[in-house]
Amino acid sequence: MDPKPPDLVVTTLGARVARSPLNLSTIPDDEIADFVSDDQRVLLRPELRAGDCRDASVSLEKAGPREMLHFRPEEVKAAVVTCGGLCPGLNAVIRSIVLELHHGYGVDSVLGFKFGYSGLDPATPHVPMALGLESVRSIHKTGGSLLGCARGGPKAEVMVDTLERLGINLLFTLGGDGTQKGAHAIYDEIARRGLRIGVVGVPKTIDNDVAFVDRTFGFETAVDVARVAIDGAHTEAASAPNGIGLVKLMGRDAGFVAANATLASQDVNFCLVPEVHFDLDGEYGLFAALEARLKQRGHAVVVVAEGCAKSLIQGEVERDAGGNIRYASADADIGVFLKNELVRYFKPTGLGVSLKYIDPSYMIRSGPPNAADTIFCDILGRHAVHAGMAGKTDVLIGRWYGVFTHVPLPLVTSQRKAIDPDGALWLAVSETTGQPTLSNMPVSKRAEAWHSQSHRRK
Repeated sequence: MDPKPPDLVVTTLGARVARSPLNLSTIPDDEIADFVSDDQRVLLRPELRAGDCRDASVSLEKAGPREMLHFRPEEVKAAVVTCGGLCPGLNAVIRSIVLELHHGYGVDSVLGFKFGYSGLDPATPHVPMALGLESVRSIHKTGGSLLGCARGGPKAEVMVDTLERLGINLLFTLGGDGTQKGAHAIYDEIARRGLRIGVVGVPKTIDNDVAFVDRTFGFETAVDVARVAIDGAHTEAASAPNGIGLVKLMGRDAGFVAANATLASQDVNFCLVPEVHFDLDGEYGLFAALEARLKQRGHAVVVVAEGCAKSLIQGEVERDAGGNIRYASADADIGVFLKNELVRYFKPTGLGVSLKYIDPSYMIRSGPPNAADTIFCDILGRHAVHAGMAGKTDVLIGRWYGVFTHVPLPLVTSQRKAIDPDGALWLAVSETTGQPTLSNMPVSKRAEAWHSQSHRRK
């Protein structure tokens, strides 16, 4: 659902009382770097037809350094937390935040909460660590998180108690949908108590499914590594008679990694994502199409996103501390399920298929960021600091059509971004793979199924 202008208003902690120490131009639109004002906006829908009039209020606030600050730098004690699963670039964002706070604003007091939101629970043994220049000097070159990651956590009241006790007045939350829902709950409790603590989110998920954000950090690295896995599957498949290369990729509710890795590889014949209905059996299902492909070309590559398990695997499934389905568990692993179903289908056909199954999931999320993600993480971290020092709160640093923005957390968590089966990305995948619809469902029913999906609703 499209947001209304009130949904796009960014919350601030109050008046700005201190001049920024950043040596930037105060002349608007100067050729050198300049401060950004709150009235600079980024349209949600930049495309126009002839004669259209666009409402400028349906826009996002542009991110960037402000000339006046809400916090005096000498009063700031900041903290960083990394939640959810691992993702390439976590350390790069942590480093960027610490360096910008120190070098840009003269803030030396920065803490890191260990193992996600559980680090804000005094009942756990996880003691916050000091984040100084030496501790973050080279962490951007490594995967994982210096602070560790975990899902779930204590109640917002407990976490805000910890922030108060430690004197934290600026919290940076690195994570995806679940993390930012937690960040918004923390903000609500802060507001209820009338405290002056800023909460600024940074979008972390290789799934790239954060709403009103065109790219999350870690996504490009994930596509790079996924492409290597697909290339291996293609080599295996093409080197055997009736060879099938099956690759399972991450993507809980959205298939952006699978779709983009398919486009990057150019060797995928069937790409399966949660957003696009497909059948396994039947005249128009995957198995019949795959059998026809093998008879015609002698090999095939199939890529499947983990979230496809929701429509194929029945019954109760294991969930993690955040309530998410554990797609790596035995009862919800779409890769193993599909592999077994392929063996079942092809055994009586007499084709004698050679099936190779590749699951690079944890390789994809645990490695260091590539060059593009490293640059992107650095920019996100610095914009998070600029927003926090200016008093922005309950906000996420996003990017929209290439421009960095401030997105209110309630808007971010109201829905998830997903592949549109009628959109340009899926059209590109369909044309690249040449795959048919893989569905026995009438076209009208397919459209109805898409529009009824939960990720299309608030």
